[in-house]
Amino acid sequence: MTILDFIIWNGSPEIFSKGTFALRWYGLFFALGFLISQQVLYYMFKKEGKPEKDVDTLTIYMVIATIVGARLGHVLFYQPEMLWEEPLSVFLPFELNPFRFTGLQGLASHGGAFGILFALWLYARKNRPGQSYLQVVDRIVVVVALTGALIRLGNFFNSEIIGKPTDKSYGVVFVNKFTESVTDPRVDRENIVETVIYKHNDSIPLGSNGRVPLNIYLFFKKGTTELQATNFTGFNARNILAHNLYEFFDAGGENMTTDVTTTTDGVVAARISTFGIARHAAQLYESIACVVLFVLLFLIWNHYRNDLPPGRLLGIFLIWCFGLRIVFELLKENQESFEDNLLLNMGQILSIPLVIAGVIILARSYMLKRPSDALSK
Repeated sequence: MTILDFIIWNGSPEIFSKGTFALRWYGLFFALGFLISQQVLYYMFKKEGKPEKDVDTLTIYMVIATIVGARLGHVLFYQPEMLWEEPLSVFLPFELNPFRFTGLQGLASHGGAFGILFALWLYARKNRPGQSYLQVVDRIVVVVALTGALIRLGNFFNSEIIGKPTDKSYGVVFVNKFTESVTDPRVDRENIVETVIYKHNDSIPLGSNGRVPLNIYLFFKKGTTELQATNFTGFNARNILAHNLYEFFDAGGENMTTDVTTTTDGVVAARISTFGIARHAAQLYESIACVVLFVLLFLIWNHYRNDLPPGRLLGIFLIWCFGLRIVFELLKENQESFEDNLLLNMGQILSIPLVIAGVIILARSYMLKRPSDALSK
């Protein structure tokens, strides 16, 4: 990897903010997933001659099941202590002291999958001609793949579910956590930071295990003195880099130097020379895989439609989605510390039974020549 190969990602997770409220890209992508999915389902139901009004009911089931299932899945699989330590935070989208809107921080795709399967069972219990449980699930997994792609894109904007360090040329250095932190009013109490810019530092050789040299430039607002800038850079900025963001920067010991200057137009600026950590963009890998899965499932549905054997698309979905999840987990950091002591992490453990179920369901679908065969078994 050469100095100019790695990617610096400084995209803001927020579209805009006002006071304690912030509209985040993650929330937008999450909502778009359901909105686009609803339109795709309208198209599918219309082509199959099914009542389009049922799509509205299905959408309600899907939204509730995804949010509740994914949130409970995260809490039960990764943070069960939250149930007795902070029970209100399980479903509250904000912090109470001090009040701050955060959204639901922590959603597990496995929990979402179980929630959706259960909700669709409830939906299919009512007498809906031509909509058996497996037939409904087969249509839903097409749009779930698309929604999953958008949610993983949201994870990328949030710089969460990060990959392991890599020396590959496509490694991504996630720097927006520092931008968020250094401009936070609780850190920048004097409101003196104007802009944060990141540049490759080609005067220092690359380090090992994804360590790449960076120059971070802090530009301060007019009226800021060099003393203020020096104190802020030497204490606030250094502490954030060295102690709070060790997942994204290697800024300990001699791996960080700072200097403050005043430009010719009177603007005070600070330069921090340090090392960022280039990581696999695991979120994007999964997002792309979900897009490919969506296209594949949609093409299969479009070819067979009413002659599609029940369970065919569900089987493919489970094998593809969670089979690749097992592989992608090899490139990702564990989400919780307890996983470090496991042979397989929680994401892989939970994926195995879903892959097995997918194989069984897919094999059974090939034993059925047409949907009506399922009714005779």
